[in-house]
Amino acid sequence: MTTRIADAFDLASFLANAGLGRKIVQLKPSENFFAQGGPADFILYLRTGRAKLTVVSKTGKEATITLLASGDFIGEESIAGPVGLRMATATAITACTALKIEREEMIRVMNEEHEVSALFLKFLLARSMRIQADLVDQLFNSSEKRLARILLLMAEFGKAEDPETLIPKITQETLAEMIGTTRSRVSFFMNRFRKLGFIEYNGRIKVHKSLLNVVLHDQIAEDGSGRVPDVERSQAALSAVGKKRAQLKSL
Repeated sequence: MTTRIADAFDLASFLANAGLGRKIVQLKPSENFFAQGGPADFILYLRTGRAKLTVVSKTGKEATITLLASGDFIGEESIAGPVGLRMATATAITACTALKIEREEMIRVMNEEHEVSALFLKFLLARSMRIQADLVDQLFNSSEKRLARILLLMAEFGKAEDPETLIPKITQETLAEMIGTTRSRVSFFMNRFRKLGFIEYNGRIKVHKSLLNVVLHDQIAEDGSGRVPDVERSQAALSAVGKKRAQLKSL
């Protein structure tokens, strides 16, 4: 008598195809995956495209709290406890394709399949680190440096593969919301970045690797030249690291 061996779980297939408790959804730019205040009864895995999470205060003020890219989960609060309400709105920035997974199915497969739970844990750790980095950025960095960091994140510099230097369309109002400043300040910084050759934009923004100098070395000189000698660059970077450490210890 032969014993049937259960089929091996295929993570790629699970995330790419519809099935029990899951389906493929496609959204056009500006369409919502879900809205703030709605029931948190499913989670999404973003396969292609870019999206954003926004919140609206009781007074009607809207703020963008994070950007999402392919490989991210959206709406992870739906499996944190009993079904509650969405704390934010998830909106497509570009055309998006996502796998919509019902809450019960996601909980089941995480309990039964190590690959899914490992992938989800990796995502949560990366999201936690990103939130911490955002907080440090907001507390200690200038609005100009925060803008440079957001543009680099959108261009996905730092990934193993080649970054997508032409980022999705995004308004200066949205950028201002994300870094906590005014649209006029964002416009001023964007013009300066363009003048220094860090970015190009004509409808869409193209980010050059040289923009990293703003984040890593505060590389905009007082005369606006964007050039600092290598020795001064190293000293400035070391001094900045020392100051950051001292500030963090004093918290």
